[in-house]
Parts: sequence; C-alpha cells; structure tokens
Amino acid sequence: MNSSLIAGDARQTLDHFRRSIDQLFENFYGFPGESGRSLQSGQMSFTPLIESAWDDSGLHLRAIVPGIPQQDLKVSVQNNQLIVEGERKPPETFKGKGNTQLTYGKFYAEMSLPNNVNVDKLTCKLQDGILDIRIPLSEQMKPRQIQIQPGQTHQPTQTQQPGHAQKSISS
Repeated sequence: MNSSLIAGDARQTLDHFRRSIDQLFENFYGFPGESGRSLQSGQMSFTPLIESAWDDSGLHLRAIVPGIPQQDLKVSVQNNQLIVEGERKPPETFKGKGNTQLTYGKFYAEMSLPNNVNVDKLTCKLQDGILDIRIPLSEQMKPRQIQIQPGQTHQPTQTQQPGHAQKSISS
C-alpha cells in the first residue's frame, strides 16, 4: 500500500512538473505544446493552426482542425474580420481519468481581412480535418489583360512646290 501511495505521489509530482515545463514553452514560444496532459487538469485548450496563401483568384486559408465535426465549427465574417470558432471534445471513452497527447476545448481565431476580397462569395469545405476557406478577389482587384489598341498612323504631310519633283529612293 505504501508503494502505491509513493507511486501516486511521484506520478502527481511528475505530472505537475510536466505541466510546468509545458507552460514554460507555451509562454516562451507563444503556442501550446502538444505533449501529454491529464484530462483532469483542463488547463490547456485546442488552438487550430491556420495557414494562408494568395493567388490570382483570391485568398485561400486552411485551418487544421482534426477530430472536429462540422456541427462543432462555425465560420463568420464581422466588421472585416474572419472568425473561426468551435470546440474539440474528448471522446466519450476518455472522459474522467486518462492521459492524452491532444488538447481539447473551445477555440476562437480571428483574422483581419484585406479590403480587396469579396466576402459575399466566401466558401468553406471541411474534409479530413482540414477546413478550406476560399475568399475570391473583388472584380476590381482581379488581374486582367488590357488590350492595346493600334494608334492612328501619322503621315507627315508634304507639300510640293511647283517645279520640284518628289525624289523617290529605290534600292
């Protein structure tokens, strides 16, 4: 019985030490580590990674949201801000005691949008844990080819004086 009490204290001490180190890295690097956490601690919450890219058609965003069903995600636009929010919930079998390498909880991510996108045509697709958000450029901002019109050719006007013949150059 004493050995299990000591093992429990050691486990609790090590778990506290690990949480302290995780907190240290989170504070230093500005993002939470994904190391194992006790489900009872509830200190950390899930934060999805978001990447963005531009091309000639518009802005493309990808939010990495593994294990989050569509009904637990919400995407909205408010005051030129794109908002992605939701919750990653632990599986029912993990509730209570356990240890996990993943973080769970509610999240909220906000991103300022440039003025040159058409938020009325924003589309979202969720597949394999990746939320794909596409926001097309407004028509005024899309690159377009400008056709060059031929200009009028200006021929110098020559006036002939009487008695002078125009010289022609022949090769």
